[in-house]
Amino acid sequence: MNHSEIKQTLENCEFFKGLSKHDTEKIAGLCQVENYETGEYVFRQGDFGKHLYIIAEGHIFLERSRNLGTRKGSVIIGALGKGRVFGCFSTLLGEPHILMSSALCKKASKILIIKGADLRNMMLNNKELGFNVLERLCFMLRDRIQSAYGVIEKI
Repeated sequence: MNHSEIKQTLENCEFFKGLSKHDTEKIAGLCQVENYETGEYVFRQGDFGKHLYIIAEGHIFLERSRNLGTRKGSVIIGALGKGRVFGCFSTLLGEPHILMSSALCKKASKILIIKGADLRNMMLNNKELGFNVLERLCFMLRDRIQSAYGVIEKI
């Protein structure tokens, strides 16, 4: 992907949609692009998290493994496609942590990767950008929590 394609992916992304062209341009400079094959994990539950991921192409399942004594298994807590964001959001608060789910590619995927600490620094230096990103984060996390509760209800 070239810089223009990265910028366009960010402009159409649920998390960065509506930001100024200038801010999107700066964020695009933070992105790295990685390709993943079907069945490959972007990360696994229990890994140390420090990145945000944006799906440029492909499809990702977020799954949570559970160990209930004699019963072990995993539950799909999210199915994400183009333009969706996932990863370690606490890095935007300066607090990386252990990831609570795995991200599995359901088909070949092209993913933009942003180091959370780098985006946090950008947000601290531009308070309007910081507010806008954190506001989007609140809405997105609300939706994800509602989805997770829906899955729990089915267990």
